[in-house]
Amino acid sequence: MAHKARIGVLCIDCRTEDLEPATAYWSAMLGVEGKVDPDGKYAQLDGHRGYPKVLLQAVDHDPRVHLDVETDDPDAECERLKALGATEVARVKTWIVMEAPTGHRFCLVRPQGEDWPGAAREFD
Repeated sequence: MAHKARIGVLCIDCRTEDLEPATAYWSAMLGVEGKVDPDGKYAQLDGHRGYPKVLLQAVDHDPRVHLDVETDDPDAECERLKALGATEVARVKTWIVMEAPTGHRFCLVRPQGEDWPGAAREFD
């Protein structure tokens, strides 16, 4: 059965226990408003139009940027990407952490955009 996928979110991973200063910086840098969630783990940068969206994430590893790939079938997309050379790193809550053959990490997530499927491509 065919499924769809697209890059939905650009996640800026920030090694911090307090996401407020990072949110203040990235909000000012991008000229948009940012709001940290009640758990202090994520901050959505509002005012951004289109996709991918920009999200800050508090992490305990080195700072980096990773992509969230939206898909209506994470298991099928995981298998498709493994066949292309990616590896499955972990399953966390509702998403799958993957690593491309180039060493870049990304996550497979369920659709999060209000315009889904938008410009998502279809794969077998």
